[in-house]
Amino acid sequence: MTTVCLSIFHFDAPLDRLWVIGQMAYARAPLSRMPDLQFYKLLGSGTGEGFTPKPNTAVWGIFTVWPDEATARRHLADEPLFKKWRAKSDEHWTVYLNPIASKGMWGGKVPFTSEKYESNATPEGPIVALTRAQVKLGAATRFWRRVPNISQMVGSDPNVVFKIGMGELPLIYQMTFSIWPNGESMSAFARGNTYHGNAIKSAFSEKWLVEYFFARFRLLGSEGSWQGKDPLAGLAKAAPVKTAQVARELEPA
Repeated sequence: MTTVCLSIFHFDAPLDRLWVIGQMAYARAPLSRMPDLQFYKLLGSGTGEGFTPKPNTAVWGIFTVWPDEATARRHLADEPLFKKWRAKSDEHWTVYLNPIASKGMWGGKVPFTSEKYESNATPEGPIVALTRAQVKLGAATRFWRRVPNISQMVGSDPNVVFKIGMGELPLIYQMTFSIWPNGESMSAFARGNTYHGNAIKSAFSEKWLVEYFFARFRLLGSEGSWQGKDPLAGLAKAAPVKTAQVARELEPA
């Protein structure tokens, strides 16, 4: 069963921040040679909760795709590259995910395929949402004009369990990652008559994007801490959400 991991790291010391900036180039070779690794991306972040184009030199991430959860956990625990990142960072957190729906491409590739469900399948538990977009340079100003309102919304939404904005180059390559207690709360934010929902509609109607990738996941577990705690510690069990409903949320307006 395909397992997707997002590993995020906080680097406090200035020398460690310089080291990880260098890793954006030097880590590519060992990741490219790593056994069983099917797809990866090295990620920076913006300031605040990451939803800005201004770089945050303290927070960085590695997005990886593996054939199954056991393989993912073994490599993340044992590979020298991941050990070095954890040793250099003052805090780190990894979340393990199982794809249930996806649409689009990332860097010209399909990062993974989601599970095949019958229309009445009902995966239980929270829903994890990932949106990655490559914004046209000519549309970047219009895109970022919308983001402060979106960031304020997601930050104040009582339902969101965890959220972060990252990207290969935050100005034009933006990835948002959020964890929700159920599909209904995620859907209301993502597709409703909100700043986010209207921004998504504008992105397609006004052709802001060069490329996009949307995905939804089942949460498998996590390791480490973020801001001194496990972000999932207080997560209540959510009501089941039908995969067919989740898949419809991936359709552009």
